Amino acid sequence: MPKRLSGLQKEVLHLYRASIRTAYSKPKKNQINFVNYIHEEFDKYKNLPRKDFTTIEHLLRVGNKKVATFSHPEVTNIH
Repeated sequence: MPKRLSGLQKEVLHLYRASIRTAYSKPKKNQINFVNYIHEEFDKYKNLPRKDFTTIEHLLRVGNKKVATFSHPEVTNIH
C-alpha cells in the first residue's frame, strides 16, 4: 500500500502544479523560461529534510507569493 502524503507534501505538490499552470499561461515562446526557472527553484531544495517544517513552510509562503506575482498578465518573461 502506498504511503499517504503529509499535509506539507500535498502543499508542495499543489505549489508545483500551480507554478507549472502559470508557466503555461504565458506566451508560447517564453513558457520554457518559466518552466526552467520552476525546475531550478524546486531542485535547489530537493534534499531538504522532510522534518524541517519551518524552512518548508517559509519556502511555501515565498513560492506562493512568486506564483501570485508571475500570474499577473503583464509579466510575460522571466530571467
